[in-house]
Amino acid sequence: MEEISNMNFENLSFSTVMRRLSNWALNDGINAGVKLIIGVLVIIIGFKLINKVSNKFLKFAELKSIDVTLVKFLKSFINISLKCLLLLIIIGGYWDIELTGFAAILASAGVAIGLALQGSLSNFAGGFIILFLRPFKVGDYIQAAGFEGTVEQIGVFYTNLATVDNKLVMIPNGTLSNGSLINFTAKETRRVDFIFSVGYDTELLKVRRVLKDIVDKHNLILSKPEPFIGLVEHNASSLDFAVRVWVKTEDYWTVYFDLLETVKNRFDEENINIPYPQMDLHFINQINQKQD
Repeated sequence: MEEISNMNFENLSFSTVMRRLSNWALNDGINAGVKLIIGVLVIIIGFKLINKVSNKFLKFAELKSIDVTLVKFLKSFINISLKCLLLLIIIGGYWDIELTGFAAILASAGVAIGLALQGSLSNFAGGFIILFLRPFKVGDYIQAAGFEGTVEQIGVFYTNLATVDNKLVMIPNGTLSNGSLINFTAKETRRVDFIFSVGYDTELLKVRRVLKDIVDKHNLILSKPEPFIGLVEHNASSLDFAVRVWVKTEDYWTVYFDLLETVKNRFDEENINIPYPQMDLHFINQINQKQD
């Protein structure tokens, strides 16, 4: 606009004036287009560099044996913060777009924006709560919000779980921080519970002896706390024995599957009957004789 005001349009023909205005508009449009393209390129390259810096930070922290949970959260936070800062620099500093106008618009629409971002802000705050209270960490196996799996990453807004069949589940941090969850790997040991059923005609002492022998010979079952073996219920079709043993958390499923298979094989060898639901039917034959 300053160039136009400095132009002397006196004694110039209409065609000359239009040509000068066209040249000015063309030059100004080219300059604006070049600045737009350069700004977009800087944003793209900057985002890639920020991703590399975040990955370098993660590798450096791993070498220094810093807590993985904290490192991955900080990586996500730093990545988002730097990208937002870069956008502000390009928009306000390079493209000369006044951000005060945007700020006034955001302020006037604060209630609507607050409602729209309520879930995201809750997830953002939930991430810090999880990081501070540490109900779980990266590598723990948890159950929450109807899902269970191994924690791969605690991000700024979401926590990533890898299920046992290798599916990725992203749970909002707000849900995790405000709901109940089960951390299966928080403790060093866990108890494995079994119920084994035998027939009513089975010798109880024999069943107890066989189960105790199986438990004592398994090298992954801990001796303390002491295993429990006992008759717990007279069921409709069976006598139910409970077997409760303590193992290291990482050995839980190994012991679980081993004992199921071993007990079945030993019961077969010892001729211990494993019953199944059954029903006895009694037929009564009645012959009604009618006398004339």
